[in-house]
Amino acid sequence: MNWISNVVPPRIRSFLRRETPENLWVKDPENGQLVFHKDIENNLYVIPGSGHHMRMPVKARLESLFDGGLYEQLPTPEVPLDPLKFRDVKRYTDRLKEYRTKAGKPDCVTLAAGELGGLAVTVGVQDFDFIGGSLGMAAGEAIIAGMEAAIARRTPFIIFTASGGARMQEGMFSLMQMPRTTVAVRRLREAKLPYIVVLTNPTTGGVTASYAMLGDVQISEPGAVIGFAGARVIEQTIREKLPEGFQRAEYLKAHGMVDMVVPRTEMRQTLARLCRLLTKQPAQPALPPPAEAA
Repeated sequence: MNWISNVVPPRIRSFLRRETPENLWVKDPENGQLVFHKDIENNLYVIPGSGHHMRMPVKARLESLFDGGLYEQLPTPEVPLDPLKFRDVKRYTDRLKEYRTKAGKPDCVTLAAGELGGLAVTVGVQDFDFIGGSLGMAAGEAIIAGMEAAIARRTPFIIFTASGGARMQEGMFSLMQMPRTTVAVRRLREAKLPYIVVLTNPTTGGVTASYAMLGDVQISEPGAVIGFAGARVIEQTIREKLPEGFQRAEYLKAHGMVDMVVPRTEMRQTLARLCRLLTKQPAQPALPPPAEAA
C-alpha cells in the first residue's frame, strides 16, 4: 500500500473542504464565468455583468423590499398533514418533515407586512426551494390568509410567485386551491385594494392558471419562465417548433401577457410607485437603495 497516495491526499482534501466554503464562487449560467458569491449577494442575487437573475432567498427578498429591511412575519394557517396518505419513494409526511426542517418554515409561502415607501403593504413570497414551490393546501391557505390580512389592514397585496404547479401528493385537494385562491382575489377586488403579481423564475402549471395571472398589474423579473405546460410538451402536442424565447418574460410582454419586465434592482422603486398610484396616494421622491444593496 502506498501510504503517500492513499493517506496524505485525502487529509489534504479534508483540510481544504474545512477551510473553503462550497459556494464561494458561483458559475454564471449566461457565460460560464465564476463570480464571487458576496458580489452576487450584494447585488440582490443578480450576477453583475450578465444581469442573470438567480433564485433569491425569501428572507433576502423581504429585507430588500421593505423600508429599512423591517417587516412583521404573519402566521399561516395549519392544514391536515397528509390527507391522501401518499407515498412514492418515501412517505409524503417524511418528505414534508425533511423540507420543513431544512427551510425552518411550515410550507412554501411566507407572509409579511410592513412599509414600502412609507405605505403599508402585505406581501406573500413563494419559495421554489420548498418542494418546487408547489401549490398544496398549506400554500393555498397561506395565500388566502395573506389576502384576507390585506383586506383587514386595508393595504395592497403583493405576491412573488415561483412554482412548478400543483402538488401531486395532495391530488384534488391541491387542485381545489386554484378556484379558492381565485375567489380570494375577487374579494380583494371587491374591497378595492390593489393586487400586484411579481412573476419570478419559474412560474408554471396551476399557479399560472390561477392567482399568478390575475393581478391588477403583472410584473416579471427578466428571463423568468412563465407558462402552463412545458415547452417540450407543447411542441410534442402541436408538432411544431416554438418561437425563440417562448414562455420567457420578454416574449410574454411583447405578446401582452405581462405588463412590465422589471430588473430586481428596480423592483422596490417600481412597486412603491405602483402601490401609491393604485391607492391614489401622492407620489414620493425616489426611494433609497434596497437594504441588501446598500
